[in-house]
Amino acid sequence: MLLRHAKSDRPPGVADHDRPLNRRGTRDAGVVGTYLAHNALLPEQVLCSTANRTRETWDLARHQLPESPPVNFEERLYEAEPEAILTLLRGTAQKVHSLLVVGHNPGIQRVALALVASGDVEARERLHEKFPTGALAVIDFALDEWSKLHPRSGRLDRFVAPRQLEAEPD
Repeated sequence: MLLRHAKSDRPPGVADHDRPLNRRGTRDAGVVGTYLAHNALLPEQVLCSTANRTRETWDLARHQLPESPPVNFEERLYEAEPEAILTLLRGTAQKVHSLLVVGHNPGIQRVALALVASGDVEARERLHEKFPTGALAVIDFALDEWSKLHPRSGRLDRFVAPRQLEAEPD
C-alpha cells in the first residue's frame, strides 16, 4: 500500500521537512485510516518518511486501526526517487505480507506507476493523472519474496483519495 501524506500547511519560515498538516490534512488522514480499518487493509509493517507531514498522517491514520503495526521512520523516503523506494520495498522481511509506505510525490506516484501492470482501468487512469494528497494505492503482487519485486509486477487493487471517500455512502 502506498499512501501519500495528507494536505500540509506552508507556514513562513518553516523548513519543508518540518511542515505540518493543515486542517483538511488532519481530517483526511483520519478518513484514510478509517478506510483502511473498514476494508481490513491492515499493514503488518509501515515505512514512513521522517518528514513531519508524513509522521502526522501516519499517526492520525493509525489511531483508526484496531492495532498499531511496527513502523520504521525512513529518511530515504523523503524526496525519494522511484528506484530508492523500490530498494526499500525489496528490503522488506519475507514474513511481511502487508506493507504500507507513507511518502511524498512525485516518488510515490512514480513508483506506483512503475509497479502496476494491470488492474481496474479507471483506477489506473486516475493514478496516472494525479496522486492527490492523502490518496492510497493498494497494489497486489504474486510474489513470495519482496526481494523479487520488479517493475510491472503488480495489479492495482484500488486507488482512493479522501475526497472520494467522503462522498461515498457508508
